Amino acid sequence: MRRLLFLNGIKAFEAAARTGSFAAAGAELNVTAAAISRMVHLLEERLGVALFERKANRLVTTAAGRFYQSGLTPIFDALASLTAQVTAPASVRVLTIGVGPTFAMKWLIPRLADFQKQEPEIEVRITTGGAATPEPFSDDWSCGIKLGDGNWPALVAEPLFAADLLPVCAPRLASQLKRASDLKGRSLLRVAHSPDDWLKWLKAAGVVRVTARGPEFEFYGQALQAAVDGLGVAMGIRPYIDDDLAAGRLVAPFELSVPKGMRWYLVYHGFRTGQRDFAAFRRWIIRAAAEPATRGKGQRSLMREDTTR
Repeated sequence: MRRLLFLNGIKAFEAAARTGSFAAAGAELNVTAAAISRMVHLLEERLGVALFERKANRLVTTAAGRFYQSGLTPIFDALASLTAQVTAPASVRVLTIGVGPTFAMKWLIPRLADFQKQEPEIEVRITTGGAATPEPFSDDWSCGIKLGDGNWPALVAEPLFAADLLPVCAPRLASQLKRASDLKGRSLLRVAHSPDDWLKWLKAAGVVRVTARGPEFEFYGQALQAAVDGLGVAMGIRPYIDDDLAAGRLVAPFELSVPKGMRWYLVYHGFRTGQRDFAAFRRWIIRAAAEPATRGKGQRSLMREDTTR
């Protein structure tokens, strides 16, 4: 027989541990902070384990409390998701994807027609708000697509793409670039949140007298559009540049590509794997990510001896 101890106390503890205070937990559960404190105290008595260290101005979970909360939060998340599915109208099937704006524009949206063709009954919603980090990961998201090291506590992270760096520019400008040292004095477009991209590539190319100077943009997508318009040479990152290279809007004048040191991941809560709409999207995106990138027209090889000139 399943033995469930004092569910109200368990809910009170999980909310207090997650939010960091009895007051915040009370506001979430629509009871007073004192009520939360009493329920947690009763739970501790019934368990025979201290879950909190009660400091003067803050609440600190014990080792047992941290372990308990790490297991409880996914259970409550799964319960909330299951309840939402049961109570939602049968005709409504919504998949919400948290993703950065450039990934959405440069890779995901151009391929969504294929997913919608396979799953026409699923309504896809793309949100770019807060996509720079999956923590706190929105409970409203079905999943996210994130660039990083794959280490996000409490989330499953499945690798999708390697993130390789290589310079790209408009075809007319590319014709003037024979070797990496030709980048000296050029407008090298930069992305504010990735200041080391050019440094990594130039070091790998053996070019020591070139410094990245040029307009700075907030997102990769803005820098890549500026490159299409002939404003300068952008540091491209895969898979953002694959479609532009294939269409000839951009050219990679040098063959050398350098790993960024991170990968793209599909991130989600483990309980999502049992949801049919997410499972369908997961199968689709893993398959789509595995398709080989098409090399762009007009790419030229950069001979290794040229990189040191």
